[in-house]
Amino acid sequence: MNIIDLHCDALLKLQEAKGTLSFANSPELHTNKERLKKGKVKVQCFAIFIEPDVPSDQKFQVALEQVHYFYDEILGKNPEMKQIKRWSDFDTLKDGEIGTMLTLEGVEAIGNDLKKLNILYQLGVRSIGLTWNHANLAADGAEEPRGGGLTVFGKEIVRWNNEHHLLTDVSHLCEKSFWDVMELAKFPIASHSNAHKLCNHPRNLTDEQARAMFKKGGMIHVVYYPKFIRDEGSASIDDLIAHIDHFCSLGGKKQIGLGSDFDGISFYVKDLEDASKSQNVIEKLLRYFKEDEVKGFAYQNFLDHRPDDMVK
Repeated sequence: MNIIDLHCDALLKLQEAKGTLSFANSPELHTNKERLKKGKVKVQCFAIFIEPDVPSDQKFQVALEQVHYFYDEILGKNPEMKQIKRWSDFDTLKDGEIGTMLTLEGVEAIGNDLKKLNILYQLGVRSIGLTWNHANLAADGAEEPRGGGLTVFGKEIVRWNNEHHLLTDVSHLCEKSFWDVMELAKFPIASHSNAHKLCNHPRNLTDEQARAMFKKGGMIHVVYYPKFIRDEGSASIDDLIAHIDHFCSLGGKKQIGLGSDFDGISFYVKDLEDASKSQNVIEKLLRYFKEDEVKGFAYQNFLDHRPDDMVK
């Protein structure tokens, strides 16, 4: 069964390796082409993520370096990898092709300059998370003790996203920032988040937040990181499925998807260590849910809730 995966951090690994990794088959990449094909991942979203210790005046350059590796190493050397720039591009992928879409995990790279965000948009970014776990000029993140909401600039970005039919990603926001986004965003999404009820981590969504997402037509894509699945110890695929089941109980059966966080995690769910194992999730889901429901989680729910293309 084909899968749309909303989040991985392969671009960070490619950029830090400075051209020494091959996207085709380097074992260091959980989401290399070989593994994506084996796991039947039909679309992989690639996040631009800047490490917090990168000096502010170098962050945009690092973002552009990651985009370079997306174009040069992923697209340039692998003709079956096809970039998605329009929402309708999901519908035109052929057999044997894998769709790729750029996302932005935190707007630190743009400083306070929307022109830089527009450059990233022109390069293909179609989903924007305002921050990672900390605070920046747009918002406070999930691990920022202050717990403030969106700044004036952050609200400007959400309106910009709306105007350009981009997703606004809530996965790393603190609660106050989350509610500010929900007030403004036309296209909210959680690209890689689980249920706080089952795992008490600030990165996870409360039942109230999840219901608000579902009410607004937003998608929640569950993440494969054990620390976001169980409070203690290792995690199984059954433990991950418990989060899907919980979101279903809140009314989100048709608004749940997958967001692995491969290449951004250092601990793994058993039998789900890289993209090649992705079908293990599907096989387990089919034991608990109807086939049409599992197709929804795998890809169809996202296709049903994606934005429309902008009319040019």
